[in-house]
Amino acid sequence: MIECRHILAIVDTERDSQPALSRAFELAAKTGASVTAMLVVYDLSYDMTTMLSGDERESMRDAVTNEQAKWLKNHLNALGFQEADIVVEWNNRAYESIISYTLNDKVDLVVKATKRHDDLASVLFTPTDWHLMRKCPCPVLLVKDHDWPENGEIIAAVNVGSEDNEHAALNDKITLIANDYATLLKGNVNLVNSYPTTPLNVAIEVPEFDPENYHNAVKNHHNNEMQAHALKYGVPDEKCIVKEGLPEKVIPQVAKDIDAELVIIGTVGRVGLSAALIGNTAEHVIDELNCDVLAIKPDGFVSPLAK
Repeated sequence: MIECRHILAIVDTERDSQPALSRAFELAAKTGASVTAMLVVYDLSYDMTTMLSGDERESMRDAVTNEQAKWLKNHLNALGFQEADIVVEWNNRAYESIISYTLNDKVDLVVKATKRHDDLASVLFTPTDWHLMRKCPCPVLLVKDHDWPENGEIIAAVNVGSEDNEHAALNDKITLIANDYATLLKGNVNLVNSYPTTPLNVAIEVPEFDPENYHNAVKNHHNNEMQAHALKYGVPDEKCIVKEGLPEKVIPQVAKDIDAELVIIGTVGRVGLSAALIGNTAEHVIDELNCDVLAIKPDGFVSPLAK
């Protein structure tokens, strides 16, 4: 079961409702976690005050943060979130304050609302969102302004075809977390895996290459690995989806087809080129999704912002 004792919800001053706080308290009610509401502020006019003394600049900064703290307290009271602790940080890089807080205050989950395009029913991920998904040591839940209904669909995005031990460990972690969230939310776990198409250049350049046999071998390998993985975690066959194509196309399409409420995905692998490739694939998947996303790091991940 999910061990969640401390949830950090990021407040957005540009919106009246606070989906991150709503989701944080929804989870807190089910896990017994405490909730901290964080607001990161910065006044661009501060950059124009270099002619002032250090004390004067500090007074200006304190005045802004104190004013925002009062606003936040009143805003939370109006929304019925009086139980939340309040933290107001001054930083022009919001993600740095968020990650620093998670490192210093034993946060188990960061919850942040996503933005929407004005003219499209799709999600816009901000630079802060991407920094958090890449660098935050704890899971990051990016949410839309909607409810999580019972019997909702949860996707665990896995890569069961890989023989890499790190991928296997991340598959296990993602699936365990998906099962935990399904239990908390009375939802259904769907395991989704994609496999590559037949490389056309090989089919053209190697006369003895049999593309049909190759395709069937790859497909059967992924289906067999999915069956074994699903059996280990009690996921029924009808909830296992294996499709040909790139993960950044397959996973968002499946999420749309089954009207998924939440997609759980691993975002970072080992260091170096492999990490760049794994991270890049995950980011392409996330960028195509129009539902809540829970970004998970592998065990042993160390944030680049950790001292």
